[in-house]
Amino acid sequence: MTNFDLALWSFPVLLVLIFLRAPIGLAMIGVGVAGTYMVIGSTAMTLNQLKTLTYGTFSNYSFSIIPLFLLMGQFATLSGMSASLFKTAESFLGHRKGGVAMSAVGACAGFGAICGSSLATAATMGQVALPELRRFGYPDSLSTGALAAGGTLGILIPPSVILVIYAILAEQNIAKLFVAALIPGIFAALGYILAISIWMRVWPNAAAVSPRVAWPDRLKMLGTVWPVVAIFAGVVGGIYGGIFTPTEAAAVGAAGTGLIAWSSGQMSWGRLQEAILSTASSTAMIFFIILAAGIYNNFLSLTQLPQSTAAWVGEQGFSPWLVLTLVLLMYLLFGCIMDSLSMVLLTVPIVFPIVSVLDFGMSYNDFGLWFGILVLIVVEVGLITPPVGLNLFIINNMAKTTPISETYRGALPFVVTDLIRVVFLTCFPSITLWLVWVMGG
Repeated sequence: MTNFDLALWSFPVLLVLIFLRAPIGLAMIGVGVAGTYMVIGSTAMTLNQLKTLTYGTFSNYSFSIIPLFLLMGQFATLSGMSASLFKTAESFLGHRKGGVAMSAVGACAGFGAICGSSLATAATMGQVALPELRRFGYPDSLSTGALAAGGTLGILIPPSVILVIYAILAEQNIAKLFVAALIPGIFAALGYILAISIWMRVWPNAAAVSPRVAWPDRLKMLGTVWPVVAIFAGVVGGIYGGIFTPTEAAAVGAAGTGLIAWSSGQMSWGRLQEAILSTASSTAMIFFIILAAGIYNNFLSLTQLPQSTAAWVGEQGFSPWLVLTLVLLMYLLFGCIMDSLSMVLLTVPIVFPIVSVLDFGMSYNDFGLWFGILVLIVVEVGLITPPVGLNLFIINNMAKTTPISETYRGALPFVVTDLIRVVFLTCFPSITLWLVWVMGG
């Protein structure tokens, strides 16, 4: 068996291990170590990697942004802003058909602007919105499907942990990626709201509506969400305006969100400890997967798989758009069996060098931004597709009387809107890049 064949066979072996519920990090380390040994016939390189790769990876200053954004999400959860966001959105939309579900999606978008984690967004907004959806008689499928889909906005609306990791792997500008994600993020929220509207037109009596709120009361409610606007403007605006580096902006965001949580009376000493421990645990999990992906990708580099594949694609004369379509389909398929973080860490170092040399009629930097947003969207779809749709499981665990099959069915219309959005943004890259260009990118 050649080294190239060995690398190709490593993928099905890795997927089988994941399917058998092996932790993704351990699976990648196991396959990477075994593959490296089979290539060079010695453990010396692997043992050396455990020292040099670990230090070389985590001494990267950019990775410090990850625990800070995670801590910001923890503080945002404690601050009570999730309830304010939902009540504010409900005051504007609740009187419409499907308005309470639309309010949940809008609140998820707002919370995603200060959280950066899909799972945290889904879990936090599920606690706030699920009881209200049930109070107004929404079907379990629509309630859980809308909240699971809305939770995905946590990684699309900047700041986003997944976007940070993509930026580091593909050597892209974090600030420009955050700006490029804004319009697709708004499109995502509007697409989910449109899906709810169509659902309610098909079944107009499926749920009740909340009473109309007078405009003075709406404006009063709007005043309660100023911290979200301030934090979002401070973090994203500070990064793009050159006031902060991304890490400094994350630190400012975490400190600001922590102060808001403290001033709201929700931040006890015990909750502060819980937030820090939860952040440390999540950071350790992410960093372990990053290290595991590094070991596995080093094995693939040793076999020359990425280089050989890129050369082969170039020799075949395939259309760049065909290659891109196949790559996006691969991501959609992987999203059914892998979590979003592992998928990005595993594939971007292999896929990006292949597609970045193809001619899409744009500069290398513009392509890197556009491709990153497309990857983020298809990764987001994986969060609400079975069998490993993590957002589906989080929301279904909260709605204990709802069968998982109902949650799967409820997520289907939102998956359709996501796929339409992928096609739309693929065909018209300028939609993603326009705001970057306008802001001087």
